[in-house]
Amino acid sequence: QVQVVESGGGLVQAGGSLRLSCAASGIMFRINAMGWYRQAPGKQRELVATITSGGSTNYADSVKGRFTISRDNAKNTVSLQMNSLKPEDTAVYYCKTVVGPVDYWGQGTQVIVSS
Repeated sequence: QVQVVESGGGLVQAGGSLRLSCAASGIMFRINAMGWYRQAPGKQRELVATITSGGSTNYADSVKGRFTISRDNAKNTVSLQMNSLKPEDTAVYYCKTVVGPVDYWGQGTQVIVSS
């Protein structure tokens, strides 16, 4: 059974940093891409950053220069280093793992940035 588990959320002051981690287990095939998405209260879920198995990355304009995504293919893990956090980064952050045509989502981890 595939499991995707996030960790590392919490409360931080504006300007601070947090590192999110995600581990996927029970994967029997190669993971195509991994990524982070977020959903703020009253808003739709949006892409934050993605990374392919080859290391190609894609970032939302709102986080470029502040967030860095990385992954360990051997361990099926992906991380998101978040610096210079802003109150508008407050959201539940979700990890997505893509295996073939199937998306696997974690349960999310809360990030709160106080002003």
